[in-house]
Amino acid sequence: MNSKVLVAGIIGGIVAFLLGWLVYGILLMDFMAGQAGSATGVSKEMPDMLPLVLGNLFWGLAYAYIFGTWANIKTFSGGAMGGAIVGGLFAAAFDLIMLGTTNIMTPTGAIVDVIASIVMSAVVGGVIGWWLGRGSAA
Repeated sequence: MNSKVLVAGIIGGIVAFLLGWLVYGILLMDFMAGQAGSATGVSKEMPDMLPLVLGNLFWGLAYAYIFGTWANIKTFSGGAMGGAIVGGLFAAAFDLIMLGTTNIMTPTGAIVDVIASIVMSAVVGGVIGWWLGRGSAA
């Protein structure tokens, strides 16, 4: 992983963390709380910040690695499209598996989560694509 991809991943991780705080911590907090399934005691009162920050950092690094190493994405629009597709597919896969195996979320909550993930992943992917394309002829 070269330094440009590494920096793109760190920037993407920061954007993912901030968007997660905005989307899930503020905008959808009450709605998603109402979409909890019958499982109880699964949400923490206060999240453990270290795993949360590291998880977002790894998301950013995964997008940056895919875009910078395999997909050659170097524009905001290309990154947004790639981010929306990859993020939507992973969110749908994860949420459907959780719906099939746990009681932590309602189907409506899962649908909203996939939509939120698509939007957030598009922004994260766009920022990463933009960073990777800086200084190169598009």
